[in-house]
Amino acid sequence: MGFQRYSQMQRLAFRARALSLAVLSLLFIAGNSGAQESTVKRFGYRIVSSYPADINAFTQGLSYFDGYLYVGTGKRGQSRLTKQSLETGEVLQSTELTSRYFGEGIEIVGDRIFQLTWQSNLVYEYDLATFEQRATHYNPTEGWGLAFDGETLYLSDGSSTLHKVDPQTFAFTGSLEVTYNNQPVTNLNELEFIHGEIWANVWQTEVIVRIDPLTGRVNSIVDLSGLAERTARNGAEAVLNGIAYDAEADRLLVTGKYWSTVFEIDLIDKSLREN
Repeated sequence: MGFQRYSQMQRLAFRARALSLAVLSLLFIAGNSGAQESTVKRFGYRIVSSYPADINAFTQGLSYFDGYLYVGTGKRGQSRLTKQSLETGEVLQSTELTSRYFGEGIEIVGDRIFQLTWQSNLVYEYDLATFEQRATHYNPTEGWGLAFDGETLYLSDGSSTLHKVDPQTFAFTGSLEVTYNNQPVTNLNELEFIHGEIWANVWQTEVIVRIDPLTGRVNSIVDLSGLAERTARNGAEAVLNGIAYDAEADRLLVTGKYWSTVFEIDLIDKSLREN
């Protein structure tokens, strides 16, 4: 890696760290204003294992199901959906979006898998086993991330709003405003539903927020500061983005755009008492 690229990576890491600290500071200040009574936990992490990833993949969506990793990638002309071996990174199945579309988040619902597009108001629905396109759906907002709680899909659009979506028709059925001490938490990106909570990457930071799906309140904060420095990255857009959960093995997987690694991590409770 040349000096220029190394410096670029340093600047990127500094920016993400600064934004993460800003997010954490805002949440801490909000929590100490006295309006929110609940205890909000803060978690750090421990790396359990590392797995290979495509450093040229602009990762927008990540899911783990039945022993395989599913990855949705973005950028026009490079967007695709892949099924991969977690252990080797080998692509076992793939389908590409036409070059006019910018791929975004993905989610598995039964024998189907959905893939959002960014600003085209289009959602692809594929057969999970064959990747054959079953249908397309209209999305009236931008598409960023998707999560499924077993009944309802949650869709992020980069704002503080999570839209509730019927997985059968893709009709919007409601919305959830994500807040911390009644203040909006914006830039919600890739999503995953884990243990009754919606987990969301906060774009361009090293922070994941864990959200109560009934109230929209942030229950806890996962600070992944320093994780990006543990992998090779490719370019100025190589930020944290991607959360997947292996329910059978109780494994948490995270990665980023243009990262060469998927990390399995355990969380370390650094409980942050906010009164």
